[in-house]
Amino acid sequence: MTTPRTQNADVSAPLDMLLTQGSLGMRSRAVPFRSTIAFGTALAKRPRRVAARAGTLTAELGRIAVGGSKVAPSSRDKRFADPAWSENPALRRIVQTYLAAAACAEGLAQDVPMEWQDAERVRFAVSGIVEALAPSNNPLTSPLAWKAAIDTGGLSIARGLRNAVSDLATAPRIPKMVDTSSFTLGENLGASEGAVVLRTPVFELIQYTPKTETVRTEPLLVVPPSINKYYVLDLSPDRSMIRHLVESGQQVFVMSWRNPDARHSKWGVDVYVQSILDAMAAVRTITDTTSTHLMAACSGGILASMTSSYLEQTGRIDELASLTLLVTVLDQSRGGTTSAFVDESVAAAAVAASRRKGYLDGKQLAEIFAWLRPNDLVWNYVVSNWLQGKQPPAFDILAWNADTTRMAARLHADFLSIAMSNGLTRPGGTTVLGNEVDLQKVTVDSYVVAGVADHLCRWQNCYQSTQMLGGSSRFILSTNGHIAALVNPPGNPKSSYLAQDDAVKPSTSAEEWQAGAEQKQGSWWPDYVAWLTERSGEQKGAPAELGSEVHKVLEAAPGSYVLDA
Repeated sequence: MTTPRTQNADVSAPLDMLLTQGSLGMRSRAVPFRSTIAFGTALAKRPRRVAARAGTLTAELGRIAVGGSKVAPSSRDKRFADPAWSENPALRRIVQTYLAAAACAEGLAQDVPMEWQDAERVRFAVSGIVEALAPSNNPLTSPLAWKAAIDTGGLSIARGLRNAVSDLATAPRIPKMVDTSSFTLGENLGASEGAVVLRTPVFELIQYTPKTETVRTEPLLVVPPSINKYYVLDLSPDRSMIRHLVESGQQVFVMSWRNPDARHSKWGVDVYVQSILDAMAAVRTITDTTSTHLMAACSGGILASMTSSYLEQTGRIDELASLTLLVTVLDQSRGGTTSAFVDESVAAAAVAASRRKGYLDGKQLAEIFAWLRPNDLVWNYVVSNWLQGKQPPAFDILAWNADTTRMAARLHADFLSIAMSNGLTRPGGTTVLGNEVDLQKVTVDSYVVAGVADHLCRWQNCYQSTQMLGGSSRFILSTNGHIAALVNPPGNPKSSYLAQDDAVKPSTSAEEWQAGAEQKQGSWWPDYVAWLTERSGEQKGAPAELGSEVHKVLEAAPGSYVLDA
């Protein structure tokens, strides 16, 4: 797989940042040296603006000192929800001082015109410092910490220190988010009934046991992310999309990627795309059909899209019944704050780092994920686990998130090359298995899902896939974030999504689509089942046994590869 490079540093996205900082660590991201110099130089040229901000802060600090300040945290700011922050005069002044200083610092970061990347880097750094310095994170000023210490006779302090030492001893060196002791794969996670019917050095293929007397002719193959384990779509039984699809009469298969180590360093995009092709062939043989639906999530969606193009370029597009992309970014242009931290030199250093080890460590990626939303995913747990001495909750999504995987060094390099060149957006911008990729020629129907609150894959970038693919596309915008957009079972009264009755029109921007979309209550899963049903052929009797004469049952789901640590 080869990809032309580009000198356009603006063309980058969350994928770039995750894959580079996952190799290099957080230091270059938290302290953007060159951007900080640019910021300081720009400030020095605007002394009046600096003086105005300083004057406003000084005046506010005076009002705080005499008790006349009206500064107060937002009612939605959970950090200061405890009544002591407003009722205790000293704590109230501490919060007001913090909020006033934060407003000054963030205002200065907004005031100074800089290049896009420098501006995003500086704003992130300032935001990170501001969030870290919140008095709610300080054991000396946190009322939650003091109350816990009093209520437990000091035991919370000992427990919190023990939690902190344990968390910092091993990667990813952030507070533990979840108690995984109550979860067991195959019992209450990844528990849908099925069997492994094919095993290769790269993946296991799982076929799920039908739950209906008849099934639809065209089967569905799920391609999970290459940097996570597959069972995000098969969490607790009442939150399993795979179970929902099986119970709707769909024949469902899923690929379970092997967790690579240094021995598998040369596995790149070509190896993974060939594996998808192998899985599709096995599915067709087992179900005695000529085509297969592909559903893929996140980085798996990139691989599935490239597989779709390969099938078209080689005259085999009839093997593909449809393409479903879940929270997948194919157009990597300006993905937001996270996309500002990568340039050619950073990418090259990241590739060299993973090449030396033979893989990119998933625990390092987990740290990067957490620091994208530090208040929710870091400082929230610092307060709970370290300051109050509590144990983290048991939650299936977070248990899956903690079950990290590695990424082969070659795949890491290939993904970075694709992202840095934005090679999927133009014909021939990249190749796979010796064939140029041209997504516009992929004319099968597609179903594209994004989360409006997704902090990793901007929904506007996900939407752009509908304009890049050549077939008819249905776009769904969930009200949830990156993972919650997928784990969205029926029955949640808070769930909703945006959709249009008609297919997405060519040359329609994301904002234009959003303006014409209708909000629908509930989960998008039933909508997807209906869409899939229209494209899955006639009903036929459910198979009495799993596998086939060629692909015999090897072991019960969830298989062996998913257990590799």
